[in-house]
Amino acid sequence: MDSAGAAETGGYQPWSEVTPDAARRLLVAAVETFAARGYHATTTRDIAARAGMSPAALYIHYKTKEELLHRISRIGHDKALEILETAADGPGSPAERLAEAVRSFVRWHAAHHTTARVVQYELDALAPEHRSDIVALRRQSDAAVRRILADGVRAGEFDVPDVPGTTLAVLSLCIDVARWFNAAGQRTPDEVGALYADLVLRMVAAKP
Repeated sequence: MDSAGAAETGGYQPWSEVTPDAARRLLVAAVETFAARGYHATTTRDIAARAGMSPAALYIHYKTKEELLHRISRIGHDKALEILETAADGPGSPAERLAEAVRSFVRWHAAHHTTARVVQYELDALAPEHRSDIVALRRQSDAAVRRILADGVRAGEFDVPDVPGTTLAVLSLCIDVARWFNAAGQRTPDEVGALYADLVLRMVAAKP
């Protein structure tokens, strides 16, 4: 399924929070160009051309290329945090909540792999103040998964001697899907999500 502006699974419409339409078109063009060339190799002229607009039009909506990246990264990390906190605060046992967190998080990274690659792997290109903003969101995502794991340990459902380390391993496993997922491959985002949920439950030695 992937284009930065393709129809989404789960009812989420990409970049619907970005207005007006010209700003959204530029943002989608930036995602696609950053994913194809990398942030540093992409120029504002490249982005404007992909959006079918003049370079001057870009500066009406975004002061710099870095501001565009921050907007993309902020929206993507907000969505990631929403997915993880919804699962962490949802009903069910720790094992059920962990499975839902991983399944949903992986499904999003697979279905939106172009966007997710930019969101997850261009962090170092952000200005210090913007990077701090995104790092704070990442810490909240980490806390959501850590909370589920800690609940499982307390309930005797998980055998996890190192909760912080296991949290990092779970999130890294999920995020890496954006790097390799191919929409033309044999597995759908739903299938990859289900597979990873099962793998993570085995990782934490979840008891039936």
